[in-house]
Amino acid sequence: MSILSYLHVVMTTRLAELRRDGERGDSPVPTAVIIAGLVAVAMAVTAAALLKADDWMTKIPDHTNPGK
Repeated sequence: MSILSYLHVVMTTRLAELRRDGERGDSPVPTAVIIAGLVAVAMAVTAAALLKADDWMTKIPDHTNPGK
């Protein structure tokens, strides 16, 4: 039996075993949705912090030279 035939049989057998196993872990779709939600929340928090810092910076008075 050549190595290619052997590898083909091994891979086919392994894939058949994996297809029969119903418990193969979580689907990547819910994980991607959770990550997208976390990114959206992080962007909202960053935007809120940026607006608050910008308001705080605009309230600082301009520099004035002391009188002569």
